[in-house]
Amino acid sequence: MISVGLLARLKAKPGKEAQLRDLLKSAESLARAESKTVVWFAFETPDQQCWIFDAFADESGRKAHLEGEIAKALMKVAPDLLAEPPDIKPVSLHASKLP
Repeated sequence: MISVGLLARLKAKPGKEAQLRDLLKSAESLARAESKTVVWFAFETPDQQCWIFDAFADESGRKAHLEGEIAKALMKVAPDLLAEPPDIKPVSLHASKLP
């Protein structure tokens, strides 16, 4: 059962939106390699803010993800790419539907 997740908002610096999209697309393979990451989505809203939602069976999965390769890659480029620090919120999941 999926019980916890993360919702992260990422706002690119002006002119860096395409670079942020490319980073998120490349992170998909890293997410697939994380055995404890049950679901991972990277998406963009019409206001050009990017978001990541990921979910885990338990707190150990969430912790492993926060210490993993995606987080390291994002923190490495954040000063150059992001207009503000990532807004990352832990969430508790009450229900889900997956294929």
